[in-house]
Amino acid sequence: MAFAPHDHDHMQRALELAARGRGYVEPNPMVGAVIVREGRVLGDGWHRRFGAPHAEMEALQAARSGGHDVAGATLYCTLEPCAHHGKTPPCAPALVEAGVARVVIATEDPLSRRHAGAKAAGVEHAQGKGTHIFARSGVKVEVGLLADEAVVLNAAFFKLSRTAMPLVTAKWAMSADGRIASRTGSSRWLSCEQSRRLVHEVRGLVDAVIVGGGTARRDDPLLTCRDAEKRRTASRVVLCGQRLPSPGSKLARTAREVPVLLAHVAGTAPCGLEELVALGCEPLPLPSAEGEPGYVCPAALLKALGERGATNVLLEGGAEAFGTFFDRGLVDRVMVFICPLIVGGAQALAAVGGSGAETVEDAIRIVRPACAQQVGTDLLIEGWTSDPLQWKP
Repeated sequence: MAFAPHDHDHMQRALELAARGRGYVEPNPMVGAVIVREGRVLGDGWHRRFGAPHAEMEALQAARSGGHDVAGATLYCTLEPCAHHGKTPPCAPALVEAGVARVVIATEDPLSRRHAGAKAAGVEHAQGKGTHIFARSGVKVEVGLLADEAVVLNAAFFKLSRTAMPLVTAKWAMSADGRIASRTGSSRWLSCEQSRRLVHEVRGLVDAVIVGGGTARRDDPLLTCRDAEKRRTASRVVLCGQRLPSPGSKLARTAREVPVLLAHVAGTAPCGLEELVALGCEPLPLPSAEGEPGYVCPAALLKALGERGATNVLLEGGAEAFGTFFDRGLVDRVMVFICPLIVGGAQALAAVGGSGAETVEDAIRIVRPACAQQVGTDLLIEGWTSDPLQWKP
């Protein structure tokens, strides 16, 4: 389907508006909308927060507030307008009633939404219902403009809808020679202040931060967003095995303020679990990993977080946890801070443990690289380790 240059411009504007909802709308998708007639923008809007009016209704209200009748106008929307009653009334019938003549959609809604937010709203099958309402009402519908960009923007939403698992971003800082800690375990601070502030920004946008039990004990991290805007409060998840955080750890001491989930193998009670539960930590019993009876199955952990409505999770290490997730193909994106340091030492800890690739040819490739940019004195490499377009409707 051929679209005119002005169609691209308006949809690009809708995508930019949609991104403003990041961290506020999950587990709903980020959506932007622009209403145009004869080249003039009558109104625009975006989904501002979970439970708030959808982008289309925001754009419609903006147009009416400006004294505009939208009859005969074109709506550009980054996601198929809804046709169901959830926390808000359906958008498609309202747009038909308003007299919109043409609707340009970047991508359809997923066929099946399996995440907790969709179940709570009673929405299981959404794909095509909105476009069907338009078509039977005589509204011209065109789908596919900047579809790839729209899917990448909402990759976490599409993945959760398709797989019932949140999107996983692995983040680590390492020296120029690939170490995340010295031979004595020292790791503070490899990255510069600006990099650490950026990590806090990311924590303020995700639903969970995952860390291995060994790292929790060795580094005693807090894992909260402190130096940036906090749009979401991320649960702190510890992959325990038999290594629990100590009762005097920062995680345990703040468990009543910010949730701490202790992921452990079901049917086992790691030493000290009851004491941590008394301090406010929540036990999360899960199946063991195949072939590793003492370790939690990471896929089961992601499924459990998805059931809780988690859309984005941040995996912060250490090397053993990274290896576990990478070996099983469970990492979707990476954020790697390369710091201008040489740590050296054969016993110094490498960034990713696990079995790893047998050959360089078998190595995990970073696809669709987002950027390589300087952050303070560090170099940040971001990209995808799985193609987000695999979740495209």
